[in-house]
Amino acid sequence: MSSARQHADFELRGDPAVTEPLSDHTADVIVVGAGPAGSATAYHLARAGLDVLLLEKTEFPREKVCGDGLTPRAVKQLVAMGIDISEEAGWLRNKGLRIIGGGSRLQLDWPDLASFPDYGLVRKRDDFDEQLARNAQKAGARLYERCNVSGPIVDDRTGRITGVTAKLGEEKREVTFHAPLVVAADGNSTRLSLAMGLHRREDRPMGVAVRTYFTSPRHEDDYLESWLELWDRRGAQDRLLPGYGWIFGMGDGTSNVGLGVLNTSGSFKELDWREVLKAWCASMPEDWGYTPENMTGPIRGAALPMAFNRQPHYTKGLLLVGDAGGLVNPFNGEGIAYAMESGQIAADVIVQAHARATAGQRELALQRYPRVLKDTYGGYYTLGRAFVKLIGNPKVMQIAAQRGLTHPLLMKFTLKLLANLTDPTGGDAMDRIINGLSKVAPKA
Repeated sequence: MSSARQHADFELRGDPAVTEPLSDHTADVIVVGAGPAGSATAYHLARAGLDVLLLEKTEFPREKVCGDGLTPRAVKQLVAMGIDISEEAGWLRNKGLRIIGGGSRLQLDWPDLASFPDYGLVRKRDDFDEQLARNAQKAGARLYERCNVSGPIVDDRTGRITGVTAKLGEEKREVTFHAPLVVAADGNSTRLSLAMGLHRREDRPMGVAVRTYFTSPRHEDDYLESWLELWDRRGAQDRLLPGYGWIFGMGDGTSNVGLGVLNTSGSFKELDWREVLKAWCASMPEDWGYTPENMTGPIRGAALPMAFNRQPHYTKGLLLVGDAGGLVNPFNGEGIAYAMESGQIAADVIVQAHARATAGQRELALQRYPRVLKDTYGGYYTLGRAFVKLIGNPKVMQIAAQRGLTHPLLMKFTLKLLANLTDPTGGDAMDRIINGLSKVAPKA
């Protein structure tokens, strides 16, 4: 028996919430959800020697709605996790972002920084998520697929979560898992958080992403492409919508084509965004191939929980990471980088708490997790919430695109701001301005 397993046994022995013999269903930490947040958390915990159960409700490979484009922030996390990101391993690199709007077209390279690589990546989510989960497995995490967590196990005396109930396998066998700490990495729906009384904050922005794939000659592209003006040309009069479109070449003969919209706009609930995507694709040049007969899969959509829209990020033995905690960047809708980063932060806090001698000392260490998140992202996300309110008016986005894209230096600053790519120390003037604004903004 490993020392980590011995510690888990010691922690749980005598707990009235444990009603079955100690077994392979007991660990130091349970991580619910094997997306980027959960797999990153499990990887870093296992690397530190803790015994980790990683519970995934589906079976790999499985699809997730995403643009499939990874910024340098995400690349940095993949490197830290030891993932082979070479072209030979199936990754497609990109140099930066191509922005189209206001009659202009501007190509911007990712910034040259000490803190982040100068390239992004593209990888389909069905394969990407499995790579991260298998990597966590190799590090020592115990992965259960087709394990649908149904609810928390709560100690009646303390109100703390001490495990989860689940239905396992094709036969949906009812099982229980026990650990002194549980990490909710179960995405925007995060039924586990809801069962523990943590509800979504209505004062925080929510986005929606809708996308599909087409076979296309544009499948090999050195740049991610973002369209800042989203026109609905289905009616008698063209209508500018409060969203943006993207085209990401996948390097495999297909393009990921999608759009994003924010709930701060009046059209959020009014429109069928799948139909809007179809109409937008129909307006593209015919030789790009974004036509129904070239579509390789259905149009799918997903919510983007932004700017800490569920808090607190730690309470009563439960930590929230990734989409479960609303970690999506409100400036650009990026979620994968922040999912992996929050997983690493949560793991670091748990490892330190695990080494404390008493329950009181462990709890003190765990209470640090929400503070670290707010110190890391709080001010920046506050700026992002202000930005979201501003661009909720599509006319504002149109004017910004028309005037901003004619000033490459201004757009270079905007790229750094929107992608959250700066050097925290020793950076240029742009870095210092962005970092200064983030520091003075309230960390709510």
